[in-house]
Amino acid sequence: MKDDRQNPLPDASRDIRLAEGVPRTPQTLSPSYQLAFHDLDFLKKDELRPVRLQLELLKPEMILNEQNVKSTIVMFGGARIPSPERRDMARSPAMAELSHYYDEAREFARLMTEESMKTGGSENVVATGGGPGVMEAGNLGALDAGGRSIGFNIVLPHEQAPNPYVTPELSFNFHYFAIRKMHFLMRARAITIFPGGFGTLDELFETLTLIQTKRMKPVPILLFGREFWEQIVNWEALKNAGTIAPEDLDLFHYVETAQEAIDLIKASEKDA
Repeated sequence: MKDDRQNPLPDASRDIRLAEGVPRTPQTLSPSYQLAFHDLDFLKKDELRPVRLQLELLKPEMILNEQNVKSTIVMFGGARIPSPERRDMARSPAMAELSHYYDEAREFARLMTEESMKTGGSENVVATGGGPGVMEAGNLGALDAGGRSIGFNIVLPHEQAPNPYVTPELSFNFHYFAIRKMHFLMRARAITIFPGGFGTLDELFETLTLIQTKRMKPVPILLFGREFWEQIVNWEALKNAGTIAPEDLDLFHYVETAQEAIDLIKASEKDA
């Protein structure tokens, strides 16, 4: 295999092949003899956590650059929200009532991807958590438009396999929640939040905190479903208690439909 690199030193792949080709002796079979970067047992040690954190930050970043993904539109929302066709399988009547947000998420992703493709499909690429529910709807909507979408999956006891609508070349898997959150926000031009549970609330408040504390530039944060969110979070109580400032309530906006969200994002881009 021809080595086209400019670096005159041997590359890692060549040395792995050479190391595997040596005679099998007690010395070469010893774990200590394995090349460190090719030794999975070594890489899994607690002491190597800083290296693994760096790898999880670096691998998706390099792939996204190679795939020419410059900016994203992030879609957060519940993994348990069924499509309207499967609402009879919802675990509660209240969950069944939320099924229309699946369609709104799908339509939003379709419209957003159509806009993205007008400029080459590198800007405003839909990004989800890669799982079921709202995430699946987002990736499906992008596919409906004939475009790409990202899935930032994570290893979980349940719901860990990526949904089948994520673009395969943009399907990622994480061990560390913290690094996954960084990738959600590093390219984000807007954040949409559909009804969801602990994970969705965590993602919402993480984003609000970063913007409130000026650790992140403001981007549109769009909450789908005013009725749902005002039942879940008593924003006025937080303001009245003084634990947030009145202007903090301007960090997000309510929307009810996909088109309303698209219009707000377009307006924010014009004002930028």
